Amino acid sequence: MRNTFTLLTLTLISWTCISSSLMAQDVQYSQFYSNPLYLNPAMAGASEMTRIGVNYRNQWPGLDQSFTSYSAHFDHYLFNVNSGIGVIFNRSEQSMANLSVTEIGATYSYRARLGFRSFLRVGGQVSYMDRDAYFGNLVFGSQIDDQTGAIGDFSGENLGADFNHQFVDYSLGMLWTNENAWFGFSAHHITQPNISFLDGQNSQLPMKLSAHGGYRIDLSGGAARNFMNQRSGTRDITLAFNFKNQEPFSQLDLGAQVNIQPLVLGVWYRGIPVSEVTQSNHESVIALVGISLGNGLDVGYSHDFTISSLGNGNTGGANEISIRYSFLAGSAKGAGRKSSMPCFKY
Repeated sequence: MRNTFTLLTLTLISWTCISSSLMAQDVQYSQFYSNPLYLNPAMAGASEMTRIGVNYRNQWPGLDQSFTSYSAHFDHYLFNVNSGIGVIFNRSEQSMANLSVTEIGATYSYRARLGFRSFLRVGGQVSYMDRDAYFGNLVFGSQIDDQTGAIGDFSGENLGADFNHQFVDYSLGMLWTNENAWFGFSAHHITQPNISFLDGQNSQLPMKLSAHGGYRIDLSGGAARNFMNQRSGTRDITLAFNFKNQEPFSQLDLGAQVNIQPLVLGVWYRGIPVSEVTQSNHESVIALVGISLGNGLDVGYSHDFTISSLGNGNTGGANEISIRYSFLAGSAKGAGRKSSMPCFKY
């Protein structure tokens, strides 16, 4: 029964990847605040430090075939021009169809003061995208003998073995922050580029819209110290959300993190708790543990517990690791003025 479930699930996934009538979806990270440029280009330089980070995600390890995703980012804040710059590298791999997507992007953001410790950041990103797939080992229903189960050589499909497609992609974002709250909005794939492997076919990558924000509650009672935007003795609770829409799907993440430096504990709910359809979309509950050291090193691990009908026992959920290092580099005139965002660490 499990083998049948796996075959049906992965066949659906594979056809989603190659069909021009279906729409591709972006990779999602549970620790999306530890991958800020992927979430919102306006977050480039938002820490008002220099950051280097990597993320790794393995989704559905319980199946014979799974999804793996990698991401690396670098961003830096230029105090003299109130601007952030950054670069990002993303890669995802779907093993059954040997489908991979690679992205290299450059990001810029500008920070404007709205009031006392209230700021607005706007940003944009330009990316070069490469989609590569090998379809030579796919098995179609027309190849299977319904009497013996034997697999024949020719499927009747006119697909080539290897496909490659490149295109340029654009994203925009904005971010408002003050000492304890933030709200952002981002739009990815604003030109909805054609991602079809087949000549003469048009399969648009749907625009992804995201609204995210949160509020930090300080529990330190004034005992925490701040120096060069690095806090020590921190104790706080942060509540946050992230709503995404990429046709035809919508998703809401709701979460909370407790920060008792250096330990960070968090929990997320992912799904749509109230829906117009008869059955609510409950996808997963995410548990997170992180270490945030005073030297600028942040390490996080999270696990997605599947609560949908797929079942955590079948899929194995998802495992995710993030590593990030923040430091001051270059001219730091104006550092420590508390204009960096107070958001989630992971």
